[in-house]
Amino acid sequence: MFSLRGKIAAVTGARSGIGRAIAVAFAAAGAELVLVGRGDQASIAECAPGARLVAADLAGPDQVDRAADALAGVDILVNNAGMITRADALETLMSDWRRTLAVNLDAVFALSQRVAGPMVERGAGKIINVASVLSFQGGIRVPAYTASKHAIVGLTRALANELAPRGVQVNAIAPGYIRTDNTIPLQEDAQRSEAIVARIPAGRWGDPADIAGAAVFLASAASDYVNGTVLAVDGGWLSR
Repeated sequence: MFSLRGKIAAVTGARSGIGRAIAVAFAAAGAELVLVGRGDQASIAECAPGARLVAADLAGPDQVDRAADALAGVDILVNNAGMITRADALETLMSDWRRTLAVNLDAVFALSQRVAGPMVERGAGKIINVASVLSFQGGIRVPAYTASKHAIVGLTRALANELAPRGVQVNAIAPGYIRTDNTIPLQEDAQRSEAIVARIPAGRWGDPADIAGAAVFLASAASDYVNGTVLAVDGGWLSR
């Protein structure tokens, strides 16, 4: 039920963190991988031998188009690539706002649109968007990121409404506070890190591998009747 053998899975932002963990889990489940990310992805290639690597900066529409061409025919798309900038709302630069929305939202819609067409023709496919607990909260000093992740939940549900009748499941994962490059400033702020852990019932930061099981579930036949859901993997953060 959870096997991905015979499936082609694309993961964006696969070079590190959550994307890397998902890619490794997909490979272990038997999927053939297409990995999209910026810069050198040799490290992930070592963990997923045979993976096809696509170098692309998803902030640029032309590179999004090129990445979409490379994803033609995939059975599973994980829109994981994301970025975050930290500044008070009154100090946030419009250039940072636009780049964050371009990567976190525009690229997700563009890739989903391009990949979903062939999925609909086949009558099968899985699209998994990586949202956030900040899809439901305001956060602190991350207005562009928060806006983009709220939008991802709406987009996930809108796509699910259109595509579920045509055999394509669209869902999202909302990670909590996970030890990745994006959260290093919070991890290194002893006071803030302590406050975060104090609110998490599990009593710890999450690791990227904590997200992998949810991704395998949503990518596999086990989730064939799951549509438009946002699965929080947050150690209980939202329950508090």
